Amino acid sequence: MITVADKLIHISAAALTGAMLFLATGSGTAHATGMIVAHVDISRQRMEVLVDGRPTFQWKVSTAGRGYVTPTGSFKPTRMEKMWYSRKYDMSPMPHSVFFAGGYAVHGTNAIRRLGTPASHGCIRLHPKNAADFYQLVRLFGPANTSIVITR
Repeated sequence: MITVADKLIHISAAALTGAMLFLATGSGTAHATGMIVAHVDISRQRMEVLVDGRPTFQWKVSTAGRGYVTPTGSFKPTRMEKMWYSRKYDMSPMPHSVFFAGGYAVHGTNAIRRLGTPASHGCIRLHPKNAADFYQLVRLFGPANTSIVITR
């Protein structure tokens, strides 16, 4: 299994040093330098994560299903929750949530068979392991150094 640390080996030395310190201590106090851009392509139901401009991850997602909308545009994370429960949708679990526009978030889902197809109420759903990796990257680089870009 490839971990976030394994993927970061291909990133700049400064980012790697910060990442390794963060992963080794687990303290959350060290920060890597650089930028994360998570590009979500609604038409392809894919999310590509670039770290310091380099493609690092590509994952299947589920965005809004029929009757719902996933917002498009460029966003910064506004808050992060290791575990969140949707008050609007029957206390549905939203592990490793990275909120970016009101109640919209990138988060893990247990409906992994639906990944790659529109199925959410508007959030961007990921496989739980991928959501944990993305959450860890955003913590590592910081929300200010993260952009979530959503296109059709």
